[in-house]
Amino acid sequence: MKRSVTSMKDVLALVLGGGVGTRLYPLTKLRAKPAVPIGGKHRLVDIPISNCLNSGVRKIYVLTQFNSVSLHRHIFQSYQFDRFSAGFVQILAAEQTPQSMDWYQGTADAVRKQTFEIHATRARHVLILSGDHLYRMDYRPFVRLHRTKNADVTIAVQPVAGTEAHRYGILRADQDGRITSFAEKPQETAELETLVSDPESAKPYLASMGVYIFTEPFLLRILRERSEPDFGKHIIPAAIEAGRVFAYPFSGYWEDIGTIESFFGANLALTDLNPPFNLYDPQRPIYSRARYLPGSRVDNCQLVHVLLSDGCRLERAIVTESVVGLRSSIRPGAQLRQVVMMGADYYETEQDYRENKRLDRPNMGVGEDSVIERAILDKNVRIGRNVHIRPHSPADDLQTESYSIRDGIVVVPKDAVIPDGTVI
Repeated sequence: MKRSVTSMKDVLALVLGGGVGTRLYPLTKLRAKPAVPIGGKHRLVDIPISNCLNSGVRKIYVLTQFNSVSLHRHIFQSYQFDRFSAGFVQILAAEQTPQSMDWYQGTADAVRKQTFEIHATRARHVLILSGDHLYRMDYRPFVRLHRTKNADVTIAVQPVAGTEAHRYGILRADQDGRITSFAEKPQETAELETLVSDPESAKPYLASMGVYIFTEPFLLRILRERSEPDFGKHIIPAAIEAGRVFAYPFSGYWEDIGTIESFFGANLALTDLNPPFNLYDPQRPIYSRARYLPGSRVDNCQLVHVLLSDGCRLERAIVTESVVGLRSSIRPGAQLRQVVMMGADYYETEQDYRENKRLDRPNMGVGEDSVIERAILDKNVRIGRNVHIRPHSPADDLQTESYSIRDGIVVVPKDAVIPDGTVI
């Protein structure tokens, strides 16, 4: 007997671009959160889009607003469907219209302002995704459960420990999986006690992953009836009262890349021999922009637990537990440990090198004999010779023009210059 295949032709995906992204600053100084590079050669937005494509979802809108130029460029250059395909990955940017003069005020408000475009696709189900999460999910079982339960809304959930519960929307479901109560980032112990799902487990709470599927009529109706701006705080509690809302348990790896600490940890985890998020799955690849770069050149280096991207040049360097991004240059004598190096947007030419010398400016990349530990180096940074960047206390918090310290991690922002001999 053939196993039934879940059709995804009537599913529309909305990837939410997010707001200012202050917790990821300075990585979001010049770009939107979904445009932040991850894993050396991808961007965060590639994760939900790849999940959609691998699940058979071919109609994808990306809702954008803040610092969105590089995100728009990446999506345009990465996701082009041929003219015989009914699919698309399309930007829905915030705009002023005769109906609304305001920009997006929150996740629900962003979707509310695009209800005409949503309805025009004639989709029966709307998949709502965050643009800054790291996970791999086949959405077909998710959609199948939603249809089987005749649900108005289905929420992907994952067990979490009590120490983490205050970071998420926490819900409780009955034996049939129907959600009976929900609280967004509960802080009070008494409130948390009412939301325990499995008292015997080390992870007794069910956290919303911010991955929702709505039936299209219910979504449009509740957005008309409710004027509040956010899904987690406002729309989901209202949906639980007004409709049939179910939980979909997800047991795979999932990380909310909301802070510098979580971003740093998720990247370093990719360097493990058995990483929790597998970039090497041939059946479910993570798509991105094709750049046609040469292979990386490594000359007399020591590399231990390193994720090395395309087009890099490393010479007599020691690199440990680090991600090395596209077109990175690491020069003789340099030592990197637990570093997320995002690489460069272009190669410097001989003329650039002469100009750098005239201006007494370091070349792009990491200079000779520099020692860098527990740091994030954004794109196109120039680290001079004999620079020392050391780990800091998690309590340290500092903002300067050329670097920041967040969660004890030194972040050198895009295009920054760190002169020879600097100690941070």
